[in-house]
Amino acid sequence: MKKYLIKRVLLAIGIIFALSCVTFVILNVIPGDPVALMLGDNADAATVKAVRANLGMDKPLPQQYLSWVLNLLTGDLGISFFQKKPVLTLLTTAFQYTVRLATISYLVAVVLGIGIGIFAAVNRGKIADHALMALAITGISAPSFWVAILLQIYVGLQFKVFPVSGLAGPISYILPCIALGTRYAAGIARITRTSMLEILNQDFIRTAEAKGLSPLRTVFIHALRNAMLPILTVIGTNIGELLTGSMLTETVFNIPGIGKLLIDSITKRDLPIVQGCVIYIAVVCVTIYLVVDILYAVIDPHIRLEGN
Repeated sequence: MKKYLIKRVLLAIGIIFALSCVTFVILNVIPGDPVALMLGDNADAATVKAVRANLGMDKPLPQQYLSWVLNLLTGDLGISFFQKKPVLTLLTTAFQYTVRLATISYLVAVVLGIGIGIFAAVNRGKIADHALMALAITGISAPSFWVAILLQIYVGLQFKVFPVSGLAGPISYILPCIALGTRYAAGIARITRTSMLEILNQDFIRTAEAKGLSPLRTVFIHALRNAMLPILTVIGTNIGELLTGSMLTETVFNIPGIGKLLIDSITKRDLPIVQGCVIYIAVVCVTIYLVVDILYAVIDPHIRLEGN
């Protein structure tokens, strides 16, 4: 197990390093001068040159990258070009909104997804099964931002109970969480149904039923535990996506989370924030996948043996 963990951790560190390198190079070689954009059209060439030198942008790209990585290791993500605030402070503030949105959406997705998937699997071939899977396919096919706009129009504006933009207390999270949670619930429901059907057809399930175990114990204790590997993969991926901010949904509902911060910064070419957001996304996603790998190894010992 120890050797398996070391391999996974080293792989995670390598992925983060590679992403940081690629991101830095791409953002610094694409056309357009963020300094000129920051200073406006009235700035002369001398002023632009002086500001670039002050920001260290006149140095060779490898030197800029090395300096950025060294600062990154100390927790210094730089200063925003436009907001004039430390990027780490801006990310921390935005994270508070994203984590609330992600937590509620995640709970909605997991509870609905696993519950619907198990119910559909147990009632395979019946009307309820077909109806639930049709809804799941619809949920997967519908983009979350489109669902968000529909909720704004037909729920927020019609009933005037839930805010459709900005944050006015906990109630403001209801519509965006429904928009995000139902979409992820659809994917979890489908994979749960498929995995459960495979397990429910196994001999050990029939043996458990023959011994007189209750249906609830058979389904939730024996079948669900053995069906969890593919479900964990989907749930882990969803957590990573939600914690990195659903960009379009946050923008539609004007929630100042990580996603909206990143989109606004890309529009303005605020490179320190964009680079900081990408590193944050990389760290969160890689960490989530690492945790999922570890859970895999805990649930199925064969996986860690194969990884050694």
